Amino acid sequence: MTTSVLLADDHAVLRSGLRLLLTSQSEYEVIGEASSGTETLSLAEKLQPDLILLDLSMPALSGLDALPTLRKLVPSARILILTMHDDPQYLRQALKYGASGYVLKKAADAELLSAMRAVLRGEVYVHPSMTRILLEDLLPESQSAEKEDTWDSLSEREKEVLKMVALGHTSAEIADQLSLSAKTIETYRARGLEKLGLRTRAALVKFALQEGLIKRD
Repeated sequence: MTTSVLLADDHAVLRSGLRLLLTSQSEYEVIGEASSGTETLSLAEKLQPDLILLDLSMPALSGLDALPTLRKLVPSARILILTMHDDPQYLRQALKYGASGYVLKKAADAELLSAMRAVLRGEVYVHPSMTRILLEDLLPESQSAEKEDTWDSLSEREKEVLKMVALGHTSAEIADQLSLSAKTIETYRARGLEKLGLRTRAALVKFALQEGLIKRD
């Protein structure tokens, strides 16, 4: 039994490449191609595909905006986002609106096929480089509490340095304000981040906002 697929992307060359890839696999049958969001809705309702490969950026109606309606028109279909956007916000919105998976266009052919098979099994597939985003979103409150406890275990100097880093100050600026060397500031910064289990300034800013250590402008 073959899986019927609808290709929705405004780039004809990409759609052609996807068609060649899928027709080389006996389990898939491409039954339609759409180049805009509105055309995707029309064809999806008419053809009732098993799987829709959906681009987010399309004319007339974006793939993201089309998602909620697609879920209603073809409730049994799996919708796999195939996009160039590696923005966390796009990922979150796509999953919220009912996408079954999220794959970046830079992904190798083999990964796309793996993603398709995964969503058809009822699983949720997310490009490996973006899975950390979901893990952070699903972080249990108990783990957040652990981080809060860890914050209390930091030295006052480590707290002071990390707050300034979160506010956007450079090591040189912090060193000047605290009358310390930049190397010493880097040591406090690295040690503090390690204790919190954080790796980047972006993660530190998120933590600081969540815990009320800094305020949004």
